[in-house]
Amino acid sequence: MLKIGLTGGIGAGKSEVSGLLASYGAVVVDADKIAREVVAVGTPGLAAVVAEFGDEVLAADGSLDRPKLGAVVFGDPERLKALNAIVHPLVGARSAELEKAAGPDAVTVHDVPLLTENGLAPLYDAVVVVDALPETQLRRLVELRGMTEAEARARMGAQASREERLAIADYVIDNDGPLDELESQVRTLWETLLKRVAE
Repeated sequence: MLKIGLTGGIGAGKSEVSGLLASYGAVVVDADKIAREVVAVGTPGLAAVVAEFGDEVLAADGSLDRPKLGAVVFGDPERLKALNAIVHPLVGARSAELEKAAGPDAVTVHDVPLLTENGLAPLYDAVVVVDALPETQLRRLVELRGMTEAEARARMGAQASREERLAIADYVIDNDGPLDELESQVRTLWETLLKRVAE
């Protein structure tokens, strides 16, 4: 099995790359998706979050109100640390389960937004960084995700710098151009990864 860490700044297009790799046959372990699963209604994860942050982080239907929780933890390192202490071990355990089920010849791609920030590069056989210029990220966040420029800059500022991400990359996907250019880069990467599995 080949374990790949996939990361990139918010708005860089990591989800697009992850989707393409999945379509080629990679087993994608999506940390964000799992992070939502482990705090779904009725889970011990949600109970732990409520115990730490109170009922005010719940929506009317009893689910986690992510924007409310985000407002509490973004900009407060101690509160963010408390949240991560609950969620990260649960995500790690679920990721390990998915990886185990993938089989020995699989290419598993761990889609981890905060791979750089949390010093996780050594856990993987290789790290793929999806890269885009900061102005490209900003434009996408404002135009495609409806964020204000201030919100987008705050989210970008809370992540590792572009230079820090590139410093840990074994492979870089440049996603400043059109989609067809992205597809050919990801196809080439996939072929390279398949060769590594076969070695």
